[in-house]
Amino acid sequence: MKKIAGIALVLGLLGGIFVYIIAFKNNTKFNENEVYVYVPSNSDYTDVQRILDTLVKDVSSVDKIAKLRKYDTHVKAGRFLLKKGMGSFQIVTAMRQNLPVKITFNNQERVDLVLQRIDKQIEPTFLELQNVFKDTVFLQKEGLTDDTLLALFIPNTYEFYWNTSAEKLRDKLVAEYHKFWNEQRIEQAKKQNLSPVQAMILASIVHKESVKADERPTIAGVYLNRLAIEMPLQADPTIIFAVKKDSNNFDQVIKRVTGQYLFINSPYNTYKNTGLPPGLIAMPDVSAIEAVLNPDKHAYIYFCANPDKPGYHSFAASYEEHQLNAKKYAEWVNKLGL
Repeated sequence: MKKIAGIALVLGLLGGIFVYIIAFKNNTKFNENEVYVYVPSNSDYTDVQRILDTLVKDVSSVDKIAKLRKYDTHVKAGRFLLKKGMGSFQIVTAMRQNLPVKITFNNQERVDLVLQRIDKQIEPTFLELQNVFKDTVFLQKEGLTDDTLLALFIPNTYEFYWNTSAEKLRDKLVAEYHKFWNEQRIEQAKKQNLSPVQAMILASIVHKESVKADERPTIAGVYLNRLAIEMPLQADPTIIFAVKKDSNNFDQVIKRVTGQYLFINSPYNTYKNTGLPPGLIAMPDVSAIEAVLNPDKHAYIYFCANPDKPGYHSFAASYEEHQLNAKKYAEWVNKLGL
């Protein structure tokens, strides 16, 4: 009996060692400390085996653990993290833990650029994203158009699972949009005689007009004063956008708006047309939106770049005062040969 017990003990120990070798021994063959693995939707275990083939030393070892833990019949799609030195047991555990992707978008001029950025970080393709966001029924339901769709994308960092569908991603961004436009902000927009979308359009102009967040409420106040007296906005950033849109070349650099651009036939030409343009010219950041909702109250109608304070502007309530400011700026520009 003792002999049999001894044999059983030895077999048990050997079995334990065997299990350890299969389950916990280093089974990775990549050099990086961490590797993300992406399993597409509707994948089966054969697909996972193919994906892991270049990352693990012994796929058969993973297979044994996968079958014991029933992973081979319950494959998950998504983004998973493998770490160097993991054993088969840890690898299978890791392949059950779908990790979210953090997506940040800001400072884009067009919806397609935003979708291209998202496309690079999640499973849905650019075309799939484009189809759901530009669906006419969806746009009508949300009170948006192709020109105003950019308003939907509130700059922030968002978490999505890599295999989130295009529809679910859109629905989450819609929810975030309505969360941002709460009753308080809607009421603030109404006080400026603007709808949320109109506030976003104006905010996009303010955003492009100045990078200085502390100056944006003053600039917003200028544009609101112009709207109140039905004066053209005469916003140079809208001219730049019009030129880029007309030529379908958004990569071109236009440093100064000269006379040749002011006559472009475009609804975005705010020198020729009164009121707001039909859509956003950029994705405004939150400080620009808040500037429109909480503008400085003043009598300024004009402004131009201030050479004495780079990045800021000189403001004026009268055309005569503005002419003096503009002359000073022009002399500074000419001196630099710009």
